[in-house]
Amino acid sequence: MSVPVTIDTMSESKKLLIKGITDTGEVFRPSDWAERMCGNLCSFRNRRMYYSPLLRPVIIEGQKGVVVDIRLADSHPQLYKEILGFAEQNGLQTAEYLEV
Repeated sequence: MSVPVTIDTMSESKKLLIKGITDTGEVFRPSDWAERMCGNLCSFRNRRMYYSPLLRPVIIEGQKGVVVDIRLADSHPQLYKEILGFAEQNGLQTAEYLEV
């Protein structure tokens, strides 16, 4: 079982990774869950979708995930709350995200 990561327990990164793996080790379905979640904050220009730097899908070690910048809590508090609730409700693993 993953230990919940909160704003208070994060170091300087200030980004949270929601992994596409459940606490039981299963791959989360549907396979496009990360893109759907990040679509809540995307924009469109010239018929292209652009993800927000505050909420973006990633693939790490072959697994889908979502990187959430904690500034989202200030700019879109309801969306931030819904995203964290979704991760908790579905038993998704979370970790602090450190960019390389």
